[in-house]
Amino acid sequence: MAAGQGAFSLREVLAAFQTCVTERREVLLGPYLSGWRGLIRFLHSLGAIFSFVSKDAVAKVQIMENYCCGEQREKYVSLQSMVEYELANGLVDIQKRSGRPDSGCRTVLRLHRALRWLQLFLEGLRTGREDSRTSVICTDSYNASLATYHPWVVRKAATVAFCTLPSRNAFLEIMNVGTTEEAVTVLGEALPYICDVYGITQELFARHKLLDLP
Repeated sequence: MAAGQGAFSLREVLAAFQTCVTERREVLLGPYLSGWRGLIRFLHSLGAIFSFVSKDAVAKVQIMENYCCGEQREKYVSLQSMVEYELANGLVDIQKRSGRPDSGCRTVLRLHRALRWLQLFLEGLRTGREDSRTSVICTDSYNASLATYHPWVVRKAATVAFCTLPSRNAFLEIMNVGTTEEAVTVLGEALPYICDVYGITQELFARHKLLDLP
């Protein structure tokens, strides 16, 4: 299925991120991209408000799927094997971008940053009150994550768009897991797995000085 198609189900995202991390604490790219396809469906279900994120995520997932199905597919089984392979073969532009295709490291870094925003936003929805303003939750999450990497004009447009977001209960209904209470419960199950994947990725990229790739 192409990234972004079909109805969103939070349980699909939960299932994908549950199977992401191996016993050796490696992040498998197959389940990671599957989880991202589910998150993209979530963004698409909200309409054009989040298109500034979802369009880029779709493109990045497609790039990674091409690597995972390409000639060097065995090097792209896990995040760790990808980083080792690309660094050893000089495929990562560390200082400035060259004219060659984006590396897997740079591509995952962009998804990684967006995952942090979604993680914070979904956690805010989970812990918020019924009358919590989703625009505030979303803006706070964005300012604590993705906003750092966006130019002023994008940040301004994003925060204006967030003011049109639906209510917290409407968001929880979009999760497609039953009542709002059930959605909160499933979010509580899913978020620790998403946080774990984010933490492993952050540590790996920090260790190899990949967190500021151009």
